[in-house]
Amino acid sequence: MRFKFLACGAMPLAFGVSLAIPTMVVAVPALSAVSAADGFVLPAPKVGRHRPLIAILADNGGAQTTDFIVPYGVLKDSDVADVRSVSTRTGTITLTRGLRITADETIAAFDAREAAGADIVIVPAQADPRNAVVAGWLRTQAAKGATIISVCDGARVLANAGLLDGRRAVTHWASFQGMAKSYPTTNWIKDRRYLQDGPIISTAGVTASIPMSLALVDAIGGHAAAIATAHRFGVEDWGSAHRTADFSIEKSDIAVAMLARKAAHESVEIPIEDGIDEVSLALQAEAWGRSGRSKVAATHTGGRPVRSRHGLIIMADGEAQAGSYIIQPTTLPAVPQFEATLAEMERRYGVGAGRLVKVAMEYDTPLRAD
Repeated sequence: MRFKFLACGAMPLAFGVSLAIPTMVVAVPALSAVSAADGFVLPAPKVGRHRPLIAILADNGGAQTTDFIVPYGVLKDSDVADVRSVSTRTGTITLTRGLRITADETIAAFDAREAAGADIVIVPAQADPRNAVVAGWLRTQAAKGATIISVCDGARVLANAGLLDGRRAVTHWASFQGMAKSYPTTNWIKDRRYLQDGPIISTAGVTASIPMSLALVDAIGGHAAAIATAHRFGVEDWGSAHRTADFSIEKSDIAVAMLARKAAHESVEIPIEDGIDEVSLALQAEAWGRSGRSKVAATHTGGRPVRSRHGLIIMADGEAQAGSYIIQPTTLPAVPQFEATLAEMERRYGVGAGRLVKVAMEYDTPLRAD
């Protein structure tokens, strides 16, 4: 069985449908073949810390689901660093594809507690990439010596803050042309899942969040820790190799998207309980939400918030409703579950719908061996 990844950027089409699109296609290397060139170079944790402090940022105005949740879940699971989710203000954060969460703390509370700043800051794609509060906070964290990491179109947030000036960076495949026009002082690099240029790391589209997170575990905790973490998520390859040219929107994709726009949208419910695997949840919600045929809701008996496997507070959208398609929980690791989700989506909506999701999430590099 093989699985693939997709990105967070969105490609606007002439008929008004917005599709996120990236994908990766390379041969699967053995674990021992993960290149040393893929390794990140990180400074030692700041004085007084035994391991890095990582802040994952979300603007309350909106952030991208997998960009935020995947690094949070993978890094928490690895236990190689202290990980905090931070928001621009108090209250609920609406993520894309129907999920709502509450962060551990606000950036103001984080700053009051951590005067030295974070060691690493991870920046998902945000609904408002030009938010002045976000840009100012990132510049301050960078000035304090933090390594700043953008996921997918989080690169737009970094570019707006001036953190990519004169640097190399990658982003969602569908965003290259627009980013080059808007931010010409950055050297936009293709054919990489992730790329480091000094204290800045950037990634390709949506599903590149998985290999980047594992490469980070590798750099912080060592290769054995990365292998063990990857195994728990069903991943065997987290190298940076990628082929940007493999991702594009074809005429057949436009036809599928137009039909989806006219079709009745199905209600897809994902039951959530305390201890749910947040990475699997994020990948499933992302996939169903990008199908163009469904509206995703996270449901819970009693409708209360739940706390995920690694402590993320996820808000429920009420209780299950009659007539909805309910996703049944499984014991599969997150990535094999994602593949199973794509297969089920193709059974329900057709192969074309599945292809659009794979393209949008830049999911076409096998992360597992056959």
